[in-house]
Amino acid sequence: MDTNVLLDVANVRRSFRRPGGDQLLVLDGVNLTLKEGEIVGLLGRSGSGKSTLLRLIAGLARPQGGTLSYLGTPIDGPARGIAMVFQSFALFPWLTVLENVQLGLEALGLPEKEIRTRAIEAIDLIGLDGYESAYPRELSGGMRQRVGFARALVVHPNILLMDEPFSALDVLTAENLRTDLIELWQQKKLPIKSILLVTHNIEEAVQMCDRALIFSSNPGRVTTEIRIDLAHPRDRADPKFEDCVDRIYVEMTSRRIERQRNLQPVGFIPDAPIHRSSTSALAGLIEALNAPPYHGKADLPDIASDLQLEVDELFPMTEAMQMLHLGEMEGGDVRLTPLGRHFAESENQTRKEIFQRTLIASVPFAAHIRKVLDERSSHTAPRRRFIDELEDKFTDDAADETLRAITSWGRYAELFSYDAESETFSLENPT
Repeated sequence: MDTNVLLDVANVRRSFRRPGGDQLLVLDGVNLTLKEGEIVGLLGRSGSGKSTLLRLIAGLARPQGGTLSYLGTPIDGPARGIAMVFQSFALFPWLTVLENVQLGLEALGLPEKEIRTRAIEAIDLIGLDGYESAYPRELSGGMRQRVGFARALVVHPNILLMDEPFSALDVLTAENLRTDLIELWQQKKLPIKSILLVTHNIEEAVQMCDRALIFSSNPGRVTTEIRIDLAHPRDRADPKFEDCVDRIYVEMTSRRIERQRNLQPVGFIPDAPIHRSSTSALAGLIEALNAPPYHGKADLPDIASDLQLEVDELFPMTEAMQMLHLGEMEGGDVRLTPLGRHFAESENQTRKEIFQRTLIASVPFAAHIRKVLDERSSHTAPRRRFIDELEDKFTDDAADETLRAITSWGRYAELFSYDAESETFSLENPT
C-alpha cells in the first residue's frame, strides 16, 4: 500500500429504500483515493450522491457494498482523524465562538487547559482573533463559516471534508475565505494533511484543487479525473486556468449529452429526473444567446461568467433547451437550434405556441397530463394522481422536482392549469 494514501474508497455502493419498498441506488462502484498533501475536488450535479459519499467517509453512515479505509483501517463509525465542514454554518446560537470551537475537543476528553489553548489557536489561525466571546448572531455569514472551519481544524484532522462550504456566502465573502484558506494551506499552517471538497463551482475547483473528479448521476460514481497542475496563487485570467475550466465544462457536458442520447424512453415516465428551470430564466438565456456577442453560440464558461450563473443553474437550463430542441450542447459550447432562434425572435404568444408544441413532442409526461385531463369529464385531476406515478421510479424529492418542472412548463405553454391551493390540475385556462 502507498504510505501517502490517507483514504481509499473501493467499489462503494449505497442505496435507500423507497416508500414502496424498492431500493433506489444512489452510489455504485465509487472508487477514489486521497493522498497526503493534496486537495481533491468532487464535481457533479445536485442529487448525484456526493454529500452521501462524504457522510460515508466521515463514518456518519455505512455503505451497503465496497470498502472505505482510512490509513489502511476500515471506517466503522466516526474516525478521529477525519473532520467535516458543512454548507450551513451549523453553530449553536447559545454558545460563544470559543465555546462552539471547543465542542469537538470536549468530546475527545482532553484536559481543560489544552482545550482552551487549541481552540484559541484555531480561532486566531482562521482570522477571528478578538471574537472569542461573540455569539453567532453577532457575526456575518463569512465569520460564522470561519467558526465552522475553526471547529473542524481544532481537532487537528488528517483529512478535512468540505461539503460546499462557500455556497451559502456572497461572491466576495466566498472569494476572500477561499483565498485565505489556500494561503494557509500553501504556508503549511493548517493542521491537516489533505482536503476533499464537494463543489458545484468549476472555477472554485480549478482555483483550489490538485485534482478534479467528475461525478455522474443515477447512480453516482467517479467517471473522470482531471489533474490541475497550476502553481499557487492561481490567476483566473491565466490562459492555463481558463483551459482547465474549459476541460471540466467539456467533460461534464459531453457525458450529459452522451447519457441523454443513450436513454431509451419507455412509456411516458421520464428516464431521469427533470431539474426545474423557470421559463423566464430559460427565455432570458435564449435571448442572451441570440444577441451579440454570441449570435446563437456561446462557450459555456463565458456565458456562465457573463450571466453570473453557477453550473447548477446553467446546466439544468441548457439540458432543458436540449430536451425541448431549443438548443444543443457540443463539448463546452451551447448553440441555439433554428427553433430556438425562432423562439428568441418571436412575440410572447408565438413563444408560448412554440413551447407548447415542443413540450408535447419532447416531454411525454406533459402530454400524459394533458391526455388525462382531456379524457376526464371534469377535466381535472389531483396532483397525487401524477406524483404517485413518478414516485414509482424516483425518490420523493426527485419526483417532486420533476413534476414541479413539468407543471411550470405546462402552465407557461397554456397546456393545462394548476391550482396550488387545491393541488389540482385542470383545463380551466387552456384552449
